[in-house]
Amino acid sequence: MHPAQREHYRTLGETLIKRFARRNIDAVYCDTAEEARDKALELMPAGSSVTWGGSVTLDQIGLLDAVRGGDYQVIDRADRAPDEDPRAVHARQAMADYFLMSTNAFTRDGELVNIDGNGNRVCFLIAGPAHVLVVAGMQKLCDDVPGAIRRIHNQATPPNCVRLGIQSPCAVTGLCADCHGDATICCQEVITRHSRVPHRITVILVGEHLGY
Repeated sequence: MHPAQREHYRTLGETLIKRFARRNIDAVYCDTAEEARDKALELMPAGSSVTWGGSVTLDQIGLLDAVRGGDYQVIDRADRAPDEDPRAVHARQAMADYFLMSTNAFTRDGELVNIDGNGNRVCFLIAGPAHVLVVAGMQKLCDDVPGAIRRIHNQATPPNCVRLGIQSPCAVTGLCADCHGDATICCQEVITRHSRVPHRITVILVGEHLGY
């Protein structure tokens, strides 16, 4: 990344931290993916129970591997026994100390904007786990909520469907078709405009392009 772009992201990050604070959302800025990973680990005390939602960003920065190899109580829905009720895993996730995720987009005024299929990611952003850490590359910044939703439909959902092997119209054409078929993963739209619980949500802004 060009040094001027890096400096711009730092300046912008400091402004966004203040915008998030007005919404009762904590935020920090990190220059690199490695710094973001280390900051997330620093925020989670040893022995904490940790779970997460599906996220390319978390994989890219190496946070999930670090958690699995660290001194944490890991709650991974992928480890569910074949005969275990998925709701039992969901209940354990809801009681976690920390929920890790990215966000599909965020606005210049400090709102988080997410679109989900089953809702098993956004539900824990809304309630349940004691703390939520949101890691987001700076390319996900949008002017406002309508712009954020357009970004998600056209830049995040199509590659996510390809990654997940879902034959949605956008995976086939690359363009949002405002579909309503069984393959759609755009079912729940969640806008986080304020955190009622102080210090529950922390956004880790990263001066790199991460995720979709």
